[in-house]
Amino acid sequence: MNAKRKGTRNEHKSRRFLETAGYCVTRAAGSLGAWDLVGIGLTDVVLLQVKSNRAPSPAEREALWLFPCPQNCTRLVHVWHDSQRWPEVREL
Repeated sequence: MNAKRKGTRNEHKSRRFLETAGYCVTRAAGSLGAWDLVGIGLTDVVLLQVKSNRAPSPAEREALWLFPCPQNCTRLVHVWHDSQRWPEVREL
């Protein structure tokens, strides 16, 4: 499986993960922006970066941390490792 396809598959898995938790989720496909998914809940917003088999680099983490967002916003990273059923969830 090529890397782009694997990334798309993992983004869809993360999307289902957030939707199950009650969020309305928008996928920023192909935008090359800071966040892959934006989840809007009743009381908060989740910005999510999805990675396959590796955590974000220090430069990526810094860009995500410096991204301006409101107080009720959570910045998360899902790291999907091959053959694992659930992502490793990291909060920034």
